[in-house]
Amino acid sequence: MTYASSRRDNLALAAVCLSSMMFGLEISSVPAILPTLEKVFRADFPQLQWTMNAYTIAVATVLMAAGTLADRYGRKRLLVLTIVVFGATSLLCGVAPDMPVLIVGRALQGASGGAMLICQVAVLSEQFNGAKERAWAFGWWGIVFGSGLGFGPVIGSGIAALMGWVWVFLLHGLIAALTAALAVAGVRESKDPDAQRLDLAGIVTLSVAVFCLAYFITEGGELGFSSPTALAIIGAAGVSLIAFIVAERITPHPMFDFSVFRVRPFSGALFGSMGMNFSFWPFMIYLPIWFQAGLGLDGLTAGLALLAYTLPTLVVPPFAERLSLRHGPGIVIPAGLFAIGLGFLIMRIGTGGGVAALPITLIGALAAGIGLGATNTPVTNTTTGSVSSDRAGMASGIDMSARMISLAINIALMGFVLVDGVLYSLKGAASGSFEAAQLRHLAEQIAAGTAAGLHDAVPGLPDAISRTAMAAGFGDVMLYGAIGVWVLAALSFLTFGRRREVYDPV
Repeated sequence: MTYASSRRDNLALAAVCLSSMMFGLEISSVPAILPTLEKVFRADFPQLQWTMNAYTIAVATVLMAAGTLADRYGRKRLLVLTIVVFGATSLLCGVAPDMPVLIVGRALQGASGGAMLICQVAVLSEQFNGAKERAWAFGWWGIVFGSGLGFGPVIGSGIAALMGWVWVFLLHGLIAALTAALAVAGVRESKDPDAQRLDLAGIVTLSVAVFCLAYFITEGGELGFSSPTALAIIGAAGVSLIAFIVAERITPHPMFDFSVFRVRPFSGALFGSMGMNFSFWPFMIYLPIWFQAGLGLDGLTAGLALLAYTLPTLVVPPFAERLSLRHGPGIVIPAGLFAIGLGFLIMRIGTGGGVAALPITLIGALAAGIGLGATNTPVTNTTTGSVSSDRAGMASGIDMSARMISLAINIALMGFVLVDGVLYSLKGAASGSFEAAQLRHLAEQIAAGTAAGLHDAVPGLPDAISRTAMAAGFGDVMLYGAIGVWVLAALSFLTFGRRREVYDPV
């Protein structure tokens, strides 16, 4: 029997690809319905942020643990379990009666999705042994995963418009049932007899540090950044981070081997990984709000407009790989990051308004998407290829953790910059009519896309004030994204240097 006719392997690949599609869709389709959630649940701006942050923080929490658990208890067993849990938590999100339940559901979704993602890679690596077969399998996996991310905004907008926002979540319950059945029928069970012990100390301390930092940034405006509660939270983040570093240095089998950071290509690529999540990916949460509330597009049209942002991430990677082979990742990765920053500056010009606002924004979104497509694949290949083969899994885990952690933190940071920019603009136009707490609440409403809040509070006050404030806030976010990604592009370029190294563990 030839490889291509292996029914079991085809079933396994179908299960892995469907599960990767679900994971990707839940990252990129949900931002497109955030304005709808704001209206349905009367959600405030921090709640909209937590809808995404709960997912990404949970993913980052389980990534390293999931690999160890899969090796010890069975990759097929954990994959099937996580698919079932992902489907169940998707149903929970779809029937959520309010925002707190939805946020809890998103956290559970993220935890099961992160474990599911790690199992996908492990299953493909084990099920497809030959180099040709493995390349074929991972190629299909990458296409489906990328399609879920790239088409997620328009799929989410389309489902919400035709069937209602709940089906953005409920649909995954049906897909998960099919995917679990395919996994049971097709995936071969495998374990690692030499699986290491779970690094509980590292997992707990890192998770607490990330959560506390994201909470401080997201809720600090409401709590007061200098309040005892806020200071206690940021103090807990600092103590947890120190405890994590100590734990990883003294444990016999750390999930983070810090010595790998001495490898210049690895560290240079890691700066690239962080750069994408200082700019492109967190802004996907806020761009639908700008398209709808700022530029006046309806939900479905906004989803189609988002294709300018996401489609290049599917088209550009093959060309980026060729450029990386010819010129080296030390050139391609910083150049890709620079293109993302350029795109953000172009989008910022679009906040000036006028008939050209939408075309300029789309041009900037396209440039940012091209930059992301040029950066993403070389980053992944360099982080795993610059270390010895026995550390490739660890390197991949650090890369994915860096992505999720920087994404979670920058979702919060971009939200803070957005609200602060709106608030600053409002202070100049309406500060005499409101107390400080009221003004902040109005700034959060405008940032979430509810421009009517300011108009209703003061009859006769022009809507232009809220629109100007929103444009100012989004302009600040775009500038933050451009500066952040350019700083990391410079760090990546300087870290790569001219040398090529391979990590040799000591």
